[in-house]
Amino acid sequence: MKIVVCVKQVPGTTEVSIDPETKRLIREGVSIEMNPFDTYALEQGILLKEKHGGELVVLSMGPKRAELTLREAIACGADRGVLLNGRPLGGSDTYATSYILSQGIKKIKDVNLVICGKQAVDGDTAQVGPGIAAHLGWPQVTYVSKFIESGESELKLERMHESGSDVSVVALPAVLTVLKDVNIPRIPTLKGRLNSRKVDITVWDETDLETDFEKIGLGGSPTRVVSTRKPDARDKHTIVLKGSASDSARELMKILKSRLEL
Repeated sequence: MKIVVCVKQVPGTTEVSIDPETKRLIREGVSIEMNPFDTYALEQGILLKEKHGGELVVLSMGPKRAELTLREAIACGADRGVLLNGRPLGGSDTYATSYILSQGIKKIKDVNLVICGKQAVDGDTAQVGPGIAAHLGWPQVTYVSKFIESGESELKLERMHESGSDVSVVALPAVLTVLKDVNIPRIPTLKGRLNSRKVDITVWDETDLETDFEKIGLGGSPTRVVSTRKPDARDKHTIVLKGSASDSARELMKILKSRLEL
């Protein structure tokens, strides 16, 4: 089984600035990390490789420093990393990004399964995973919370939705997006980190991917960022309830009901 896990490098802090002209996050000088939701996708890919054998490839689109995130994934158990990097790829929205990633997956060849985190914490759109499936023409299962059965030709999964959950069976090749309920990500070992330094990261640009230039970058993005702002700070007002457990419970119920009436 050949598995591709898509990972993204995101700011490792909530203290980020916004470019007033482009309306995008200023990433220079900010600590970076692997998108937290992608760590669950990576762990699931490792678990499937350990069970079925084969190869696990981590794929990312971004600047050269995104190689650090790919090496972290290799330190955890991935076999190799592929970085899609080129100036014409910059400024891509979720549609263009999913197209570019799908081209990377096609170039990797003979892929049975693509796994993504449910969304990126710096965008929260949850559109790239489904977009990859659409560009590849593959079936998709989103918000996977549990792997019930896994075989060489199909997977039986539990997925969450607005009304609860259901069980889906999907034939391979397919694209999945996973929730954090699906597993507990492992931490890279020292040996893994040392070995990851010896692995060459494959870097492809837009010409290697044979992309349609009308579908990449700002020119190939049908959406534009109109405005970006930090979310309002949460109210951190604390109420201390005194008295017995039953009295505190009754008081808490009154407080909650009063808030529902606002």
